[in-house]
Amino acid sequence: MQLTVEFGGGLELLCDSVKIHNVNVETPKGVQQLIMKDLLVWVQKNLIKERPEMFIKGDTVRPGVLVLVNDCDWELSGQLDTTLEEKDVVVFISTLHGG
Repeated sequence: MQLTVEFGGGLELLCDSVKIHNVNVETPKGVQQLIMKDLLVWVQKNLIKERPEMFIKGDTVRPGVLVLVNDCDWELSGQLDTTLEEKDVVVFISTLHGG
């Protein structure tokens, strides 16, 4: 499945400072649709190059990370159970900044 995954607010530093990733994510075996929980596992294995604890806590994103799927807050679409479709755009933005 072709997706665009974007990082902002400093999270791009965990991915070799690359903000936009056009990726092809395989649907896990035995699963009909890709959901955000699957994508987070894939992102952690394939895109995060350092300090994964700054992005993931348990099986979800850390508090303070805003997640948008096609410009819609994932809290409105089911969070980890949000179904992804071909050419979706998923954005992760850290809302926590040093001062």
